[in-house]
Amino acid sequence: MFKKISDFIKWIGDHFKGMLFLLILLIVFMPTSESKLKPANLQEIKLSGPIMDADKVLKEINEAQKDDDIKGVLLNVNSPGGAVPPSIEICYAIKELREHKPVIAYASGIMASGSYYASIYANRIIANPGSIVGSIGVIMESPNLERLMDKIGIGTQVVKEGTYKEAGTPTRKWTPKEREELERLTKDTYELFVSDVAEARGLEVKNDKAYADAHIFSSKRAKEVGLIDEVATKSSAKKQVAELAKVKKPVWKEKDKFEAFIESLGTESILKLQGYFYGLKSVLF
Repeated sequence: MFKKISDFIKWIGDHFKGMLFLLILLIVFMPTSESKLKPANLQEIKLSGPIMDADKVLKEINEAQKDDDIKGVLLNVNSPGGAVPPSIEICYAIKELREHKPVIAYASGIMASGSYYASIYANRIIANPGSIVGSIGVIMESPNLERLMDKIGIGTQVVKEGTYKEAGTPTRKWTPKEREELERLTKDTYELFVSDVAEARGLEVKNDKAYADAHIFSSKRAKEVGLIDEVATKSSAKKQVAELAKVKKPVWKEKDKFEAFIESLGTESILKLQGYFYGLKSVLF
């Protein structure tokens, strides 16, 4: 029995590339739906996983903006946040896109930290009843490996100019001055975050403890504090995109099948890693 199992595993290993090639051919050449024969007038853009780079999403936003056939966009968000610059890049790209065509941001799972920041300038923000929204805050962290390095006999040699050049180092405990410098940086970034949220959502900066302060909200509570406009399902969000875009017969843009297949593999892997390493915590936002 074990030999049969071993032989089967070996056969899969020997023929894996061929099977993968056939699967890709099947995906590429499988029959397309009749809707693809009609020009798409609505587009869904996904923001999934930790935000470490904005290039892919920015490219889709730019293409949607330039495509005159596309009348409205759904930004489908399921992300715990990420790095500051790419989150802000997406935020302002959505703000610009909104000037040309309506955008609805939909929280399909997690819309927290940087991914919430990315969504704030949509015409409307709608959240799935079971989604998590908020975490408007900033975090900067680093391990202190000094004791471990001492134990295994590893030391560092540093040549530097500038009092704060080693601020954030993991090789030793931060000095009070270094901590103060990093706290100033996170405070500045937090204030920028809150300021943009307040402007986009019509909230008062002085009331930030109610809707920001890194609170993690259920979709119901997120609506109560003004972070979202409605609690509803994706089908409702898509319907509202069509209504705002004044599209009577919605045709959603479909991605190339091969591209969608490869993307789904990548997204699934990222989300699994996210579950191990991120949880509800964001990298910096």
